[in-house]
Amino acid sequence: MFAVLKTGGKQYKVQTGDVLRVEKLNAAAGDKVQFNEILMVGGTLGAPLVGGACVQAEVIDQIKADKVITYVKRRRKHSSQRTRGHRQQLTLLRVTDVLENGADNTGVKAAVGARAKTPAQDAAEA
Repeated sequence: MFAVLKTGGKQYKVQTGDVLRVEKLNAAAGDKVQFNEILMVGGTLGAPLVGGACVQAEVIDQIKADKVITYVKRRRKHSSQRTRGHRQQLTLLRVTDVLENGADNTGVKAAVGARAKTPAQDAAEA
């Protein structure tokens, strides 16, 4: 069975055993995480999400993508050059389970992005 999940502003079609590279998650290697924003499971299409569905995955490692180099050069009268590089931080995951229902009773922590704030952090800042 396959599912379409949403994380990091992107959508991924996954099934059990797939290895994914997603935007960095707040989890260490070996942790189990659960994605609750499921857009489709098998033939069931959500409106916009499928209620009670989830995808569970195990974190393999925190990695970096290949370096992307941008180069800008202006020529007329004011000669200037600029080179910048960027390496996106990613999380490597292996999908372990696709559940159509029962997401609330699993006890696995939800997959949260690295920059997302938790309610405890909001309370600490206030």
